Amino acid sequence: MEFRGLLPPGPGGRGTPGTARRGPVARLTRVALANVYRFLLTPRWLGYLALTLVAAAVMVFLGNWQLDRYRGRTEVNERIDAGSTMRPAPLRDALPAPTGGPGTAGPAPADRVTWTKVTATGRYDTANVVLVRGRTADRDVGFEVLTPLVLADGTAVLVDRGWIPPAPGGGATVQPQVPAAPTGEVTVTGRVVASESGGGTVDRRAGKLETRRISIPRLARQLPYPVAGGYVLLDQQTPAADPAFQAVPIGHTNNWQNFGYVVQWWLFAGMSLVGYGWVARREARRMAGLDGPRTPTDRAAEPVSPATT
Repeated sequence: MEFRGLLPPGPGGRGTPGTARRGPVARLTRVALANVYRFLLTPRWLGYLALTLVAAAVMVFLGNWQLDRYRGRTEVNERIDAGSTMRPAPLRDALPAPTGGPGTAGPAPADRVTWTKVTATGRYDTANVVLVRGRTADRDVGFEVLTPLVLADGTAVLVDRGWIPPAPGGGATVQPQVPAAPTGEVTVTGRVVASESGGGTVDRRAGKLETRRISIPRLARQLPYPVAGGYVLLDQQTPAADPAFQAVPIGHTNNWQNFGYVVQWWLFAGMSLVGYGWVARREARRMAGLDGPRTPTDRAAEPVSPATT
């Protein structure tokens, strides 16, 4: 004997056992999940939420910081590329004249003019040559040679004349034989470079200044005239530069590494929020008994179809 009347009507008036089984259980599941998510308002889970939001905010901040660095390095690379084809501008268009007394440095060059090409005319001060040790060219360690170019107004700009190896038979810190600078009036063309950051001493040894970093303010203190706040990386010179000098290579900055960090930090921020939601949902299903063994209450909620006799 069939008890069709106990089954809810289906298409054509026939009962659908699947509907009878799913309907009450589905409604019970929705109600159970709606109620069980109240655990998110407990102090512990509110603490988890606050921690997740703080972590995500920090990661977004780090991503934005790397994005700023990516944009800045991209602009530097663009100026390097543009400088190779631009016409040189007068030095004072990029490096304002220093206004202090002897031993002082002028204002640092603006970011927009670094790596642009300039030209200047003056006389080399060969009594104050600067050797910058620990510089590499083609994986060899040597020195960059900076010589002050004294201009007509009595101020000076440091000119990086190029790289030379240390003296033969010595170590990487042995002073090289520096080719003599041209005497008389000299015209130089090169790139504007900002002062390097970091400390380091400036010492005078064997009649030459030695340092590890091209820090214009520190070098200016050793010179008897005001010095421009940036220096010129030599490209061309009249009279011609000594062939013993090797041109200092101009390398592009690695901006794509910063872009990768941007994507990484933003992905981590999104993953932390998604992870919080996933853990909360898993906890809710566990509390509702949906991800574990069914309890007697779950089985009692299912309607039973009488057996056919």
